[in-house]
Amino acid sequence: MDLYLWLKALHVIAVIAWMAGMLYLPRLYVYHCNAKPGSEMSETFKVMERRLLRAIINPAMICAWALGLTMAWMNDLWAEGWFHGKLLLLLGMQLVHAGYARWRRHFAEDANRHGDRFYRIMNEVPTLLMIGIVILVIVKPF
Repeated sequence: MDLYLWLKALHVIAVIAWMAGMLYLPRLYVYHCNAKPGSEMSETFKVMERRLLRAIINPAMICAWALGLTMAWMNDLWAEGWFHGKLLLLLGMQLVHAGYARWRRHFAEDANRHGDRFYRIMNEVPTLLMIGIVILVIVKPF
């Protein structure tokens, strides 16, 4: 039981770090849209975005998945309906994460294809997914 509690604590820490990055990165994209490609500001945003994704968001996501799946295995949650719902929402979060990584590459190549309004909307998607995930984990409605 002690191991499980440590895994849960580390999982929550990883999820908080992942979500912090997932909420901050698209805000950087909003501001980056207004920077002239090749400008000092644009180059600064490129460094910030790359570091945030590679040093915080990606490692936190990997830890959250590894710890979460380990706890699911320890507690045999695979048949629980709420857990299936959580996994579905997590796959949605992974798609958003992949989109953020793709858009970072576009900014790095000065080939951004979206305006700031798009990134403002995409900034809300992880929040909505997170709300659903937390409700499923805490309330376990099915």
